[in-house]
Amino acid sequence: MTVSDIYGTNSYTAKELAGLLADRLDVTFTERESDYLGVYFLATLADTTRVQVQPNTIPGDDGQDDLYDDEHPDVSVLLLITSPTPAEPLNDELSALEGLTRLRSTRS
Repeated sequence: MTVSDIYGTNSYTAKELAGLLADRLDVTFTERESDYLGVYFLATLADTTRVQVQPNTIPGDDGQDDLYDDEHPDVSVLLLITSPTPAEPLNDELSALEGLTRLRSTRS
C-alpha cells in the first residue's frame, strides 16, 4: 500500500516551509531542480516516507507557468508526502502547523 497526502499553504515559500519542517521533523531537505518541477526540496525519512516541498506553479512548455495541482489554484506552495503506511503521527504534527492545510489523501 502507498499513502499519498497533499498539503498546501500560502503562509510560507517553499524554502521557508522546508526549513520549518526540517526543524520540526529533524530531517534534512535537499534542494533539487528539475525541468518539470523547477526548484523543490526533498527529504526521505527512515521508514522511506518521501517529503517534498514545491511551489504549485511549475515551468510550462510554452514559457508560461502551469499549476502542479490545478484543483487548488489559490495555493502557492505544496507539501507532498508519500509513505508506505498511513503516517498519522506525521500528519498530526503537520496539522499543528499554522497556515498548512491538508488538501487530499489517497491510498493505493
